[in-house]
Amino acid sequence: MKTIKDKVAKLSFVALLMTLSAAMLYTPTASAHGEKSQAAFMRMRTIHWFDLNWSKPVVEVNETMEISGKFHVFAGWPETVDKPEVSFLNIGIPGPVFIRAGSWIGDQLVPRSVTLELGETYSFRVLLKARRPGEWHVHTMMNVEGGGPIIGPGKFVTITGTMGSFTNELTTLTGQTIDLETWGLSNIYFWHGLWYLVGVAWLVYWCRRPVFIPRHLAVSAGKLDGLITDGDKKVAIIFFVGTIGLVLFGMGQANSKYPVTTPLQAGLMRGMVPLEMPEVSINVKVEEASYRVPGRAMQMTLTITNNGDSAVRLGEFNTASVRFLDPEVYQDDSGYPADLLADAGLSVSDNSPIQPGETRTIEVTASDAAWEVYRLSDLIYDPDSRFAGLLFFFDENGNRQMVMVDAPLIPVFI
Repeated sequence: MKTIKDKVAKLSFVALLMTLSAAMLYTPTASAHGEKSQAAFMRMRTIHWFDLNWSKPVVEVNETMEISGKFHVFAGWPETVDKPEVSFLNIGIPGPVFIRAGSWIGDQLVPRSVTLELGETYSFRVLLKARRPGEWHVHTMMNVEGGGPIIGPGKFVTITGTMGSFTNELTTLTGQTIDLETWGLSNIYFWHGLWYLVGVAWLVYWCRRPVFIPRHLAVSAGKLDGLITDGDKKVAIIFFVGTIGLVLFGMGQANSKYPVTTPLQAGLMRGMVPLEMPEVSINVKVEEASYRVPGRAMQMTLTITNNGDSAVRLGEFNTASVRFLDPEVYQDDSGYPADLLADAGLSVSDNSPIQPGETRTIEVTASDAAWEVYRLSDLIYDPDSRFAGLLFFFDENGNRQMVMVDAPLIPVFI
């Protein structure tokens, strides 16, 4: 009976190891991100990205590309999300397919976290160096402490070439030139292998005897005294002392080989300079707003007052990175992601030019399948069912004014 129990225990242990190994070895490739699953209110009422540009659709390994544009920090930031007092400008990519060569907000290099002010608009750019061949979804992203990653628009970028040719050289403060892609790799292999062998030796020692079922039965029967012998305790002490010794030896070796070190820089950068946006001469009041579920369309009643010197027309509504355009007023040729661009998705009841000094109430409809595809319609099930977005008005000379809108949203199910 004991032999059968021993065999069952060993087979169970082997099966567990095989399962864990299979789970670790199977790593399917991720090509895009789960931005659709992010709450609609998060995408609508936090960071609004616009005027984005991906400099190249195709790059070769070791070549660089730049993502640039602007983002507006919504003044009506949700109460359930921590304010962007500690924020980090980031890029959302499926693993290290690019490396970030530099990032800037305005003209300020931002290698670490920054403080952003509500209601302000900032320009940004991020320089990326291609590392791994493939077709990858490249997003803008803002990480907010306590709020998580706020994902912006994403576009597929193709990297050609071979990963084996990738280099990432830099010169240290001591004048040494190193390739970060391979530097210290042999040392990493050595220590990982050493600790792996220590772990295997520990497992082999304890697994040389029945492990699971017999020990469980002994514990259930109250026979604990014989499970751990004096020899087992001595072996455990040897492993403990040896582990401490290896750690101290490794630390001593590292300190002697690299006497000059600097800590990781983790300070907070304040005083980011926002963009000086053109003075807004248009006043917009949202009288009411609703989302018609069967038609996948959002309808707004807006009262617009033009206090400027030129007649204007509404050309774009931007919310949660989805852009609804009136093609008679504005057509986009920037290469914006097609799935986020409703190039004929904006209709206005009367979109004739609003003359200086004129006040007009209009019905605006933003309709497209993107409401459902990007799950923006989930907003109507939120406890605080509000929407927010950017309205862009254009005059006859093509000059643009940006107006933020924010109001409750009422669902219509018929």
